[in-house]
Amino acid sequence: MYAEERQQAMSRLITERRRVSVTALAEQYDVTTETVRRDLSQLERLGLVRRVHGGAVPADALATTEAALGDRDRLNTDLKDLIAKAALALLPADGSTIILDAGSTTSRLAGALPQDRRLVVFTHAVPVASRLATLPLVELHLLPGRVRTATHAAVGPDTVAALGMLRADIAFLGSNALSVGHGLSTPDADEAATKRAVVAAAQQVVALVDSTKIGHDSAIRFAALSEVDIVVTDAAIEPSDRRAIERAGTEVLVA
Repeated sequence: MYAEERQQAMSRLITERRRVSVTALAEQYDVTTETVRRDLSQLERLGLVRRVHGGAVPADALATTEAALGDRDRLNTDLKDLIAKAALALLPADGSTIILDAGSTTSRLAGALPQDRRLVVFTHAVPVASRLATLPLVELHLLPGRVRTATHAAVGPDTVAALGMLRADIAFLGSNALSVGHGLSTPDADEAATKRAVVAAAQQVVALVDSTKIGHDSAIRFAALSEVDIVVTDAAIEPSDRRAIERAGTEVLVA
């Protein structure tokens, strides 16, 4: 099957099913996931589909759709594990204070934290807190707020106010999308306000973003790329995207 024929077939399948993952498309057409991502990029440029985390939806689908945490946690798991392990190299010294944002990749980072490191950890994410609660050398602080069903994370005025009182050595941040023009973004206004407060509370900001989210925008920006020191991603990042991020002054660490 020629590339054009495969892309037309993908477009029809996505229109019929309304959402199809990269893995499913790779299996359907017996190609690599990298080939699928290139095909989806071409279809998106033609205005036929819209890429989302781990797959694609029809171009007419609402851009504000937000997948539940459980669904996102099952997407690109190998990439997220690699990103989390790479981020361990950025952990500060014993006794430092870190903020762990909500997200499926930050949750994996929480699960990979070394048990012999003394850290003070602030988080507004229930899954992150549950992974850290048993570590004897971690002084864990769970931030207040209303817990969202979609992300299992506390948000709202109480969360933002609590973050406003902090000054952490480093924050590890998740994002629904990242582009040079729009920065880091998410569909929900309360989630965006909380993430914005996380960025303001840290001396160093590290974004954990798998390659499927890079080059895309979500509805509400919570940080310009210039506010992020390091982006940790996977090897499937497009070379042009990596160059654009680095030209913007942000370091890219490839897992």
